[in-house]
Amino acid sequence: MKSIVRNLIVAVLSASMLVGCKSIQNANNTQKGAGIGAAAGAVLGAVIGNNVGSRNSELGAVLGGVVGGVAGGIIGRKMDKQAERIEEEIPGAVVERVGESINVIFDEESGIYFDSNKATLKPKSIATLDRLEKILEDYADTNISVTGHTDSSGADAYNFELSKKRAQAVAEYLYTHGLNPSRFTVLWKGETEPKYTNDTPEGRKKNRRVELGIVANEKMVQDAKREAGQ
Repeated sequence: MKSIVRNLIVAVLSASMLVGCKSIQNANNTQKGAGIGAAAGAVLGAVIGNNVGSRNSELGAVLGGVVGGVAGGIIGRKMDKQAERIEEEIPGAVVERVGESINVIFDEESGIYFDSNKATLKPKSIATLDRLEKILEDYADTNISVTGHTDSSGADAYNFELSKKRAQAVAEYLYTHGLNPSRFTVLWKGETEPKYTNDTPEGRKKNRRVELGIVANEKMVQDAKREAGQ
């Protein structure tokens, strides 16, 4: 199923390039939001909605909500500013701009820490989340998915539950310290979506991670459409 979804996404993005849009991967930050035309965005939304679903990776949140066109460019510029702040204020975070959205990755060496087999936030994690909370509060017109991942060590069911508890710990800390709980979606993947090889200690460390997907909420979308004259 994942390969089918990936191929469909590639096909849609290729089609958007043929009608004059720049590649998302090669566009600069302010172009990324506008890089997918409105028609391509609608197709991507349908593909993601039908084939990925709410329990899959950040891809569903990031691409499923594509607006595209001028409004997408307006959203993209707002996301640029937020991404820059995250990079500046939380140096350990891996910040990726994807289309109109932001993906933030925290592995074991980059700002959110847990003891082995535990889901309790450590003091360094709390310091990171305090800085992140202030940024997310300043950009209130966004929704946030928090997804937990593990490496392949241990039983599948155990890893699945551990990733759930860690994602919940991060989300709960953020919304109990001032953010609106309705902005959050919590997802957990266990060991099913590694980004690196699990054959090395370094790869396993990076796979033990929490990812945040930051997307425009309905208010930001409607404000952008009005600004764009849509």
